[in-house]
Amino acid sequence: METEYINKFARLLVSYSIYAKNQEVISVEGGAAAEPLIAAVYDALLQVGAYPLVRMTPDHAALSFFARAHDHHLDHVPPFEIGLAKALDGSIRIMSSTNTRAMSAVDPAKQTRVAKARRPLRKIMLAKKWALTLFPTEAYAMDAEMSLPDFERFVISANFLDRANPVAEWNKLERMHQKLIARLKGADEIRIVGPDTDLRMSVKKRTFISSVATHNVPSGEIFTGPVEESVEGTIRYDFPVCEGGREIDGIRLVFRGGKVVEASAEKNEKYLLAMLDMDPGARRLGELGIGTNFGIQRFIKNILFDEKIGGTVHLALGESYPETGGVNKSALHWDMIKDLRRGGSLYVDGKLLQKNGRFVA
Repeated sequence: METEYINKFARLLVSYSIYAKNQEVISVEGGAAAEPLIAAVYDALLQVGAYPLVRMTPDHAALSFFARAHDHHLDHVPPFEIGLAKALDGSIRIMSSTNTRAMSAVDPAKQTRVAKARRPLRKIMLAKKWALTLFPTEAYAMDAEMSLPDFERFVISANFLDRANPVAEWNKLERMHQKLIARLKGADEIRIVGPDTDLRMSVKKRTFISSVATHNVPSGEIFTGPVEESVEGTIRYDFPVCEGGREIDGIRLVFRGGKVVEASAEKNEKYLLAMLDMDPGARRLGELGIGTNFGIQRFIKNILFDEKIGGTVHLALGESYPETGGVNKSALHWDMIKDLRRGGSLYVDGKLLQKNGRFVA
């Protein structure tokens, strides 16, 4: 990625996404492949007077961890990590995988144990300022079926870094979100209809949140937490879930009383079922999101981008975001995407809100 865009990216993350302030302690985490962006973020944090704490991880570290970890590594978080999390004012995490399939042979039971153990740490970090982003690598480009230069341009465009003033563009999207949220104020029932899909849920007294690159970078969605026991019906997802080095494809779920009572997948079904059995909250919905970034129009096998595709909705199994009013608890938070651009519709209290991926007046 050209230096001009790397520096623009760093300024967006520091000054807009986490609005770092003088003398705040901000951690910057990423792999070796992200070094150009990590270095630029380090400089940008110093310029605003913050204390940068850089934590670079070798690409093989996660695989080594699961191959050699003892029980205490899997089931406990060391006190120093909890202490560090509490001491931080914010964090920036930069994904930069050089092999997105490296974890595909790891025992899912081990991954489940780690997710459960690290849930308290995750809660601490989510309560502070945080940003998650991605630095382009050959691995991500191959997943997206693009050349690396084309993928770099895709990431630049998705983050509005090719615009004269990226922050102004995110503010423009925020205004659109507020109009959409106003239309949803006081709503009760959301209904999602499409091929092999008819799913209803209540959002009564729940809050819709606007997301515009202040956490996920890029962003472009509004989201809420459905009433946990209200979800009824069937949904078939159009894209695979890419998680833990695996692709879980052809997912079909049936909900009764808010709980997944039937689940199947055409690929990696065993892994899907293992995640659903992680804990009692894993079979309930923690999030309903509506993608609004129409600058992202293709699926690239990366949820950071894919859930923002304009004209899609995503439903996350597991943990709710408390700020929405959701109360579901789980170590899982898995987003699954329904593409409404392919003959789908979204209704609010019986009135059409979106058809074939486009909002209606």
